Amino acid sequence: MINRITNDEITHVSGNEIFVFGSNLSGLHGGGAAKAAMKWGAIWGNPVGLQGNTYAIPTKSEGYKRTLTIDEITPYVVEFIKFAEDNPDLRFYVTEIGCGLAGLTIEEVAPLFKDTVEIDNIFLPELFWDNLKTK
Repeated sequence: MINRITNDEITHVSGNEIFVFGSNLSGLHGGGAAKAAMKWGAIWGNPVGLQGNTYAIPTKSEGYKRTLTIDEITPYVVEFIKFAEDNPDLRFYVTEIGCGLAGLTIEEVAPLFKDTVEIDNIFLPELFWDNLKTK
């Protein structure tokens, strides 16, 4: 059984803990998990990557105009996975990126994280793990 499950509600991160959230390509972190990320170092105007104790993965276009396609999100997830592998001292708590304000489903987004199954410092939401087990 997988024990690397992101808590449904993250109330704090510190030290080597990184809150991974869905952002938009304008870096306007005004709602959902992105708004919460502002408490832990997300930078207004920065749409992607490590920012304080957070890591942004774009799921919406500039100015929230549209949800990015899975093909558009994929390179950002690949970049995130490589970053996590290169930083084994950090613990990454992935939220249900794209499944809130962006409106994507668990079934659409979870498969993007299939390559994280063997990466010990990446934690995923339980619904992502459930989806990956059925594939």
